[in-house]
Amino acid sequence: DNWAFLYAQRLALKQELPLHVCFCLVPRFLEATIRHYRFMLRGLQEVAEECAELNISFHLLLGYAKDVLPTFVTEHGVGGLVTDFSPLRLPRQWVEDVRERLPEDVPFAQVDAHNIVPCWIASPKQEYSARTIRGKIHAQLPEFLTEFPPVVRHPHPPSCPAEPIAWEACYSSLQVDHTVKEVEWATPGTAAGMAVLKSFIAERLKSFSAHRNDPNKAALSNLSPWLHFGQVSTQRAILEVQKHRRNYKDSVDAFVEEAVVRRELAENFCYYNENYDSVQGAYDWAQTTLKLHAKDKRPYLYSLQELEQGATHDPLWNAAQLQMVQEGKMHGFLRMYWAKKILEWTRSPEEALQFAIYLNDRYELDGRDPNGYLTPVSLCPAGCLWSICGIHDQGWAERPIFGKIRYMNYAGCKRKFDVDQFERRYAPTH
Repeated sequence: DNWAFLYAQRLALKQELPLHVCFCLVPRFLEATIRHYRFMLRGLQEVAEECAELNISFHLLLGYAKDVLPTFVTEHGVGGLVTDFSPLRLPRQWVEDVRERLPEDVPFAQVDAHNIVPCWIASPKQEYSARTIRGKIHAQLPEFLTEFPPVVRHPHPPSCPAEPIAWEACYSSLQVDHTVKEVEWATPGTAAGMAVLKSFIAERLKSFSAHRNDPNKAALSNLSPWLHFGQVSTQRAILEVQKHRRNYKDSVDAFVEEAVVRRELAENFCYYNENYDSVQGAYDWAQTTLKLHAKDKRPYLYSLQELEQGATHDPLWNAAQLQMVQEGKMHGFLRMYWAKKILEWTRSPEEALQFAIYLNDRYELDGRDPNGYLTPVSLCPAGCLWSICGIHDQGWAERPIFGKIRYMNYAGCKRKFDVDQFERRYAPTH
């Protein structure tokens, strides 16, 4: 279920050539820890096994793509290169670095297999809100939301087989924090991710529309870790969920809104706004209001360490933080509350954004994702810029610290769900 892979195989079949799949394993990536790398690598083991069955060579190259991929291309006489797409700064730089180092006669294509409607086709500019992109996405879904053609067993074997991969040795090449442990509830890989999708449709889809904002109810898809690592395709998830529209129309429509419209809005923001992870990326009205209230007295001030340990005065915030630390996934509704309180309890909007992105990227299995910088919805990671800088939102009644940024508080959460029940579930053990 990967359009870049399918396109590469189509090219190889047309030219009657072998097909190689390369993954360049970088020693570190933003705040990723062993929790993220193990999830990714165990998923890649499954990919390598599938490739072997399909007569396709899978190569795990250790190092940055610019250092290892051009050499591989030259040594193996590779005739063309196809890569996937990410709107984030670092992966885009990797693509540019490879492009500069490739032999001139090797064509290099990029396919947006990450989105259903490719990012640069969905819109040619940064969209203001979900309202402005929704029609553009839906107008193009009939063309792009189609069934995948199959990957076939490749008829042209490579002249030399891929070297066996020493998976355990790969871990020793990593320069990442080993203290953030793997989570027990999420098994990496496509097979496990598809099982989660199946259980969502069978057990939770019917209550998604009504209960997705209640952290005590099992109503979410829980798919974001597999979607983030490309182990399950968003397109596959939508194709499967849409089969149940007749029975659960409201839930299916809500899921499409979150997994397609809101998700691709986040991709659009990161692709067209180079300041997607800083206050400078916010609209002028939001930057102005935050600046006006930057010196407002904060009721509490917490250090990054206190926040990381869930050691604030607010038991709901602490419970949400501990859920993220322990499970690698915080409930979507609480991600909004969590980020907004960081704005309230830190010295400046800049520090708030820095802390929120750090914690999200360090603990969330689906961190370091366009949605982490933006989307506040339950399928996606903490919408740091939505929550703290009002991106894709509107100005609200002015108040201390927040200015015109949308406000959330403990009492509002109590009106929406049983806060005590959630706090008891994630109460600190000390």
